[in-house]
Amino acid sequence: MIELKTSNYLKEQLKALPQSQGIYLMKDKNQNIIYIGKAKSLKNRIRSYFSKGNHTYKSNLLSQHIADFDYIITNSEVEAFILEANLIKKHQPKFNIRLKDDKTYPFIKITNEDFPRIIKTRDVKNDGSQYFGPFTNIDALNKILGVLKDIFSYRSCKKSISNKKIKQSLSSKMDYKKTRACLNYHIDKCVGVCIGKVQQSEYQELIDKISLFLLGNNQELIDKIEEIMYNASKEQNFEKAARFRDSVYALKDIAHKQIVSFKENINQDIVSIARDEKESGIQLLCIRNGRLIGQNFYLMDNSYGESDSEILNSFFQQHYKIGAQIPCEILLSVRLNENQKNILVEWLESVKDIKSAKSIKTIKNAKNTKVKIFTQRRGIRKDLIEMSIKNGIENLKKSIIKRDYILNKNKESILQLKKYLNMDNVPSHIEGFDVSNVQGTDAVASMVVFKDGIPSKKEYRKFKIQSVKQIDDFAMIKEVIFRRYKKILDENKKLPDLILIDGGKGQLGAACSILKELGILNHTIKIIGLAKKEEEIFLYNKDLPLIIPKHSKALHLLQRVRDEAHRFALSFHRNLRSKRLTHSILDDISGIGKVKRNMLFKSFGSIEKIKSARIEELILVKGISIKNAKDIKKFLKDK
Repeated sequence: MIELKTSNYLKEQLKALPQSQGIYLMKDKNQNIIYIGKAKSLKNRIRSYFSKGNHTYKSNLLSQHIADFDYIITNSEVEAFILEANLIKKHQPKFNIRLKDDKTYPFIKITNEDFPRIIKTRDVKNDGSQYFGPFTNIDALNKILGVLKDIFSYRSCKKSISNKKIKQSLSSKMDYKKTRACLNYHIDKCVGVCIGKVQQSEYQELIDKISLFLLGNNQELIDKIEEIMYNASKEQNFEKAARFRDSVYALKDIAHKQIVSFKENINQDIVSIARDEKESGIQLLCIRNGRLIGQNFYLMDNSYGESDSEILNSFFQQHYKIGAQIPCEILLSVRLNENQKNILVEWLESVKDIKSAKSIKTIKNAKNTKVKIFTQRRGIRKDLIEMSIKNGIENLKKSIIKRDYILNKNKESILQLKKYLNMDNVPSHIEGFDVSNVQGTDAVASMVVFKDGIPSKKEYRKFKIQSVKQIDDFAMIKEVIFRRYKKILDENKKLPDLILIDGGKGQLGAACSILKELGILNHTIKIIGLAKKEEEIFLYNKDLPLIIPKHSKALHLLQRVRDEAHRFALSFHRNLRSKRLTHSILDDISGIGKVKRNMLFKSFGSIEKIKSARIEELILVKGISIKNAKDIKKFLKDK
């Protein structure tokens, strides 16, 4: 019997784990990935971290930091192996073993040459070559390359050999006896490309056969090797027969379908819908540069009773509109009719046009904006969609468990808070405020919103302090409270149940004076101040602070609101200060952006030297046109 050292939330998550193979991601309390592993059975492996038993030192240390976990189901152990490597390289979890040389798994590369070579490489480039892999069984890969060399005798030398040079040599009746072929040609391991023994078209046919094998059409090659093996056995050349027998085993091993990595540097999204009786969600698998790098799952609110196509449309409109990278291919689990598909494609391409145009001068010149949507389930696409569907079902179960746990936990916190603060209403809607400034400069304030104990980030607001020029936190609080709730009253919107001010008696008094002025300081709306040092809660018209037990969920909820308001204000302040410090007088000149500004400073070193430079000197700077140079001289003339 497993004895779990976990919260109720994790216990529920562990109960729902599948027996499937895949990879798992352990997370700490801040949702940082701290460990990535693979497992034949996700259920058994993940549960082992929370059971009593013989653990290694590392396992014991890791289990103390696990606050949450995620997982991705794969179709095979090979896929899990490769996906684990991809994600470890991306996230660099601190509990995973890391190699100092950071080697990746090897690929087979067919070079982009007139007479291609076939080589093993760990360096994948966008150079027009074909890449197959990655291959996790290095020994099998070496055997495959050896047997391919034996059968097809392709060239392996690094000589620069082009079809044009070969033709020129032939037309000049070159004496090939003066050109020495390497040893491989003499032992029948090369067809003699360098001495013109094979034409380019013939050699390409040979390469195409190898390419077809690497793409999965391997039975013909296996049959050919087995024939060579049997003939060698009949001739009692048992050493040769054994070598080709091992090659057959290697071929069958390495030909195992790996759908988590591809020969092309392609970008794809695989989108599937997961549903139960009441809930639905979208599962997204992301393939970037030919590698499956991870997943995202989105619960779709208010989707009960909607059709799959409606849910899909809503997801596309929200996900791809807000800045997500739009890949060139999207695979869907839902079968759409041609009209629906064409509408989505046209919309995606228009959005991609605009995003591409941000880095170029006109939309007309945008490249790579074509998008293809596939809904059929055949071959590799079928496997990818099925993987997405499996993970979607699991993630839907996980998300519902997590949401229900959080709602129940927060419900208890809110009810406790109502009791401690002696409120008439349940504080379902809380708004928290904080101000941030350094010696009175770049003064800002923040407002965060929590609904049912959960941050509602779309309702967060930032404020630049406008009326206060000196260091006066009380005056800043007054300004922000007035601006926020005057607008609420003018727009006749619903007021919060509870307002939390980050600070003590002084900050609370400042806020209350404004609420009183606005006529909304009454029993239906509660306002409190939370001081950091002693975690004391100050109430309106109460001399003594309220002390809530430090272990209580109510206090923890208030601390989350206070800390989030502080974080949001500090982040906004730092951004403003950074912009002010990096702002240059050159930024006020039309046509001079960040890149040109940096190039000018790199060339001249200071504003004074730029100001004294002649137009002829300015246009020598990369990116500076004659018009830019004249504008700079004109603008800086009186500065």
